[in-house]
Amino acid sequence: MPDPTPKSHHYYVYVVELDDRVWNSGKFRRCNPDYVMGKPFVYVGMTGLDPDVRFDKHMAGIQANAFVTDYGVKLLPALYEKFNPMPYKKAQAMEVELAIALQRLGYGVWQG
Repeated sequence: MPDPTPKSHHYYVYVVELDDRVWNSGKFRRCNPDYVMGKPFVYVGMTGLDPDVRFDKHMAGIQANAFVTDYGVKLLPALYEKFNPMPYKKAQAMEVELAIALQRLGYGVWQG
């Protein structure tokens, strides 16, 4: 049976749980003034790769965000799977929208 997903729909948003120690970073704290204690810390990104592969690259320090390399714990697919896959422009917009939505819920967020 052919894949019903159009070829242009091969971009993904993803969310990585960050270790609580990320809160020790002044840079991270300054970007999250409305953080609600007890909520998760996360990194939100977009990629043309499978999110699992992209996470592994972050953890290996390949084209990586330092917060993910230093504090990455695991992917949180429940927060992003329903959106994937999508075209490039949609993924760009969704990365920002998802980061804003999570911040409004009190999460500590770093966006890629």
